[in-house]
Amino acid sequence: MEKKIIYHGSEKIIEKPLFGYGKPYNDYGLGFYCTESLDLAKEWACADEDNKGYANRYEIDLEGLKTLDLSSDEYSILNWMAVLVKFRTFDISSAISKRAKEFLLANYYVDVSQYDVVIGYRADDSYFRFARDFLNNTISVEKLSKAMKLGELGKQIVLISRKAFSSLRYLGSEAADSRIYYERRRQRDIKAREAYESSYKDYDADGEYINDIMRKETKDAD
Repeated sequence: MEKKIIYHGSEKIIEKPLFGYGKPYNDYGLGFYCTESLDLAKEWACADEDNKGYANRYEIDLEGLKTLDLSSDEYSILNWMAVLVKFRTFDISSAISKRAKEFLLANYYVDVSQYDVVIGYRADDSYFRFARDFLNNTISVEKLSKAMKLGELGKQIVLISRKAFSSLRYLGSEAADSRIYYERRRQRDIKAREAYESSYKDYDADGEYINDIMRKETKDAD
């Protein structure tokens, strides 16, 4: 049996996560968003410095669950981008970003509704900006891939189906001191932004941009 300990950062203690509740415009749509990192869950729990949060701890049994791991070698950063533009709200104002969104959805989208669990990057703050810059043809796909590792954000594990929710067992909760974890969250974001501005926004003469990919009509299987 493949079991994992995962954490969900929240302002509340959540003993029994409810299927079908939450925000539909998160990275992978409606689901229960978790991480294998206790510290990262505490950071996510502290959205501001005035209110403490909680890292809710669970055990999930993955045996029998259909899992989509977008960070595996089977998928590319373009698959992740296609899923992101499907669910997240972007400022799609330029002609190229509108066309890029349509192209990614038509050629790289993976239907997450066919899975019980999704694993992949979390487009938090700066990372959401990196993705937006890629859509606007500002950074290459190679630099986008590298930028997603800035700040050591790590991966998230998202429960999508009712079956996945039923495989979850609550183990307890641990308080997160906002005076500590809000600052850690802020510093992580600053580090990522600074690294991006200094190293990743320069023109990549050897890189491939979304406009190049669309012009060549490069498909997912190519």
